[in-house]
Amino acid sequence: MEMLVTAVDGGSLSAAARELKTPVSTLTRRVADLEALLGTRLLIRTTRKLTLTDAGMSYVAAARRILELVREQEHEATGEFASARGELVVTAPVQFGRLHVLPVINRFLAQYPDITVRLLLSDRNIDLIDAHADLAVRIGELPDSNMIATRIGALRPVVCASPAFFAKSAHPLEPDDLLKHPCVVFNSPYLSPWRFRLPSTQKLYVLDVKPRLEVTSPDAAVSAAVDDAGITYVFEHDADEALRSGQLEVLLPQFEIEPVPVHLVHVSRSLMAIKLRHFIDFAAPKLRESLSRFGKPQRP
Repeated sequence: MEMLVTAVDGGSLSAAARELKTPVSTLTRRVADLEALLGTRLLIRTTRKLTLTDAGMSYVAAARRILELVREQEHEATGEFASARGELVVTAPVQFGRLHVLPVINRFLAQYPDITVRLLLSDRNIDLIDAHADLAVRIGELPDSNMIATRIGALRPVVCASPAFFAKSAHPLEPDDLLKHPCVVFNSPYLSPWRFRLPSTQKLYVLDVKPRLEVTSPDAAVSAAVDDAGITYVFEHDADEALRSGQLEVLLPQFEIEPVPVHLVHVSRSLMAIKLRHFIDFAAPKLRESLSRFGKPQRP
């Protein structure tokens, strides 16, 4: 099962063989033995890629659940469910993780010397089961799922630009006015497209912004705005230093949408590892404190 799932995740038997440090011939034989045992074909193998049959898709989904249960029992047997030790895998968005999660992890490690942490930073939502992760930071509304969520705060999306940017032009009075100016777009699943709340009707208004500059990190968007490259749309915490120093100013606060919630989420399990329970108890109040001055709309 482990070989099959690794091959599917890696996209090929050769990739799985490299990850598992097993000869390709051995892995191929084991998968063939599994198909013979089940009496059905699981994989369609070509020179370029691996494709699951319908039976293979159902079997791999079941195999993932079984392997997760096996890992839980292994953790319990080695004491990870009875004492605070072992590896903890945490995922978070890149900028949020660097600014808020990493400092908390550093303090956590100092208090729990028998726990190691692997921090996965990505602006896409990493699947906890596929990544064998214990905990994730999720920005935005959560879909209905079997995940257990702990709210730690909210983030305020803001439109901002440098004061010097408007030295020769008028400030925007409504969202459509932004289309008259160059815009720096942070390509983010949390902030794309640019959204506003119309104060007259309370309806959501989506603005189709054509970027003069498009970037893949919020710190790059903030830096470009500070350098007078244009107007940008980021979370307040991303631009905090520039806003407090006066290098940037917030525009159109009366059109802001509601602050976006932030949660810690983990897979619902009947038995939670002590290391995870300790981390949530340690991290949640500190992250709430870190986010406490954000997420508050500033209406004029």
